[in-house]
Amino acid sequence: MDSLQHHFLIAMPNLKDPFFAGSVTYVCEHNDEGAMGLVINIPIDMPLHELLEQLEMAPEELPSELDKPVLQGGPVAADRGFVLHSPVAGFSSSQMLADNLMITTSPDVLETLGTEQAPEHYLVALGYAGWTPGQLEQELTENSWLTIPADTALIFDTPLASRWHQAIGRLGIDSRHLSSQVGHA
Repeated sequence: MDSLQHHFLIAMPNLKDPFFAGSVTYVCEHNDEGAMGLVINIPIDMPLHELLEQLEMAPEELPSELDKPVLQGGPVAADRGFVLHSPVAGFSSSQMLADNLMITTSPDVLETLGTEQAPEHYLVALGYAGWTPGQLEQELTENSWLTIPADTALIFDTPLASRWHQAIGRLGIDSRHLSSQVGHA
């Protein structure tokens, strides 16, 4: 199977796992060792400014952009933060995922949020989704996920509540016509 890195996994209606039901997951890495991704549409009950305050990283003046929610990135390492963002050089633990997208796991990116040094676009997630070798491929054969190439507009410009429907729509599918029944033709 081709790598699904820089793709979205769109949860099918039959996927009942509480962490992934109704989710859209951005695949950061997919290779022979497994896969890693971040759920990009399920908020936790904490605004970003509150997280930054707990970490003592909030700027003096709290701009309204810090009212956005922190996302539940996945069930693995839920105490670990990940920032998907538009490219900005200089953070100590960043990786380019695509021409217009980076992931940073070091706290130095958090210190810039709400300031002029912040990336133009970003989302903050706690935890990540991980798959062992072959696990994601098995879930795909079980019709748990649909896949589409990733698009930063869906990550940064689409309201959270609309991301799943928008992702399905990019396949030319009306989500009301998706069945929760699993079958193989």
